[in-house]
Amino acid sequence: MAAPRQDAEPEAQELELELELQAVIGFNGHIHAGLTCHPDREHLIYPLGCTVITENLNNSQSFLHGHTNNVSCVAVSPSGRYIASGQVTFMGFKADIILWDYEKKELLARLSLHKGKVEKLAFSPNDLYLVSLGGQDDGNGTIRVWELDLPNRKIRSTECQTGQLKRVITCIIMADDDSYFYVGTTSGDILKLNTKSKLMSDYGPMKDKFSQGVTALLLLKTGELLVGTGGGIIALFKGSNYRSIRKIQVQGGVTSLTLRGQGHQFFAGTEESQIYRINFAEFKEKCIATCHNEAINDIIFPLYSRQGSLGLTMLFTGGFQVRVWEIGQNTRKLGGVLKEHISAVSCIKIKKNNLECITASLDGTCIIWDLVRLIRNQMILANTLFQCVCYHPEEFQIITSGTDRNIGWWEVFDGSVIRELEGSVKGSINGMDITSDGTHFVTGGDDHLVKVWDYDTGEVTHVGVGHSGSIRRLKICPGNKYIVSVSADGAILRWKYPHSH
Repeated sequence: MAAPRQDAEPEAQELELELELQAVIGFNGHIHAGLTCHPDREHLIYPLGCTVITENLNNSQSFLHGHTNNVSCVAVSPSGRYIASGQVTFMGFKADIILWDYEKKELLARLSLHKGKVEKLAFSPNDLYLVSLGGQDDGNGTIRVWELDLPNRKIRSTECQTGQLKRVITCIIMADDDSYFYVGTTSGDILKLNTKSKLMSDYGPMKDKFSQGVTALLLLKTGELLVGTGGGIIALFKGSNYRSIRKIQVQGGVTSLTLRGQGHQFFAGTEESQIYRINFAEFKEKCIATCHNEAINDIIFPLYSRQGSLGLTMLFTGGFQVRVWEIGQNTRKLGGVLKEHISAVSCIKIKKNNLECITASLDGTCIIWDLVRLIRNQMILANTLFQCVCYHPEEFQIITSGTDRNIGWWEVFDGSVIRELEGSVKGSINGMDITSDGTHFVTGGDDHLVKVWDYDTGEVTHVGVGHSGSIRRLKICPGNKYIVSVSADGAILRWKYPHSH
């Protein structure tokens, strides 16, 4: 095995290639209006991280890349020709809206007037208007109406006025004839505004406002209005008296309501990462998908016994102490306790012969253990909270990383450092894995990036952009066909492994 080059420096940014995102497992129910059904009735569209995902109901996916920060909202035009998506950015900076061609999956226009965050987007029924809502840092919620003159490649913007009523707006829906639109508020009521005059015409309900605010709206062809609330209520309104005629309760605050077809069925997404299908005739909910709504801390590919039988297995559990358990068909006993760590153990890796393991800890040490005598062989010290460690396949070296953002190469024999380099511009590196031949390894962490590294040179060869939360762990699948990464927002992403040509 060749040792890493001591004189090599990371290659320039332009030499890094983009890692291909193949599939996403999960639904981020915290994004309002984040689930939309395309008019073709065959695709669901939703944002995750910096990416907009188009998913066929048969599970095939495609991805729209172009945002520089997390996508905060998405909308599809009634004709299905366009997708609009907005993003978040830093206070005082422009937050882009991107207009996409749905069929070609191409960027048509970038609209940059809102600041801080684009909260909501909605198209008019004839595709002539796009309504956008800015965040609290954008004039305390500025509403803009964009006139889309796309044949002439022109897009014009005007600003709406909502009068003297103080409201924090959470959702928008446009009427069929473009003459008015509704907005929901955190106060639990609904405002109706005129598209041409940009003035409010009425609002309600006057009493019995919705608990935890109106968080999603859907306007039906019949003029009926579906309302989703932060308290998990989905209610149907008829007429202009703002009184519900039907009501159901779902798990988690409702963040998305989207119609499939002409009105016989709709989908609802919630903060608990549940997706419901509701038929209008019965007005009863059915949960069709449930995903992680909290952090995923680890992932592993299962190993199967060639004989198909259960033999003696060593199980390791962490904490401040490392416990070694012997688990067999009829054996369940504590084999020993490794006690030297003084803070939480973050990662454990075992040698192929099961005679040695290494533990990484938040106490700034990695300890190499003799599993026969249950004693320490070697200790590695660094000024960091170690989050991850990997054996090289030949098991003479290890690589580590943690909160200091550095990646370290170490000798197993004496614990000496071979090389250290910066692995991330910001944030901890929380996970790493290495290929079966030891030529490359992958890292992920608080910067939301998946990076592929050349083991010998210490150069980044590929970068994957797609996560919206801190990456907790990542694994290269057996056979090096793909990489799977999991993050603090409950997302599971699958990347194509970049085989060299």
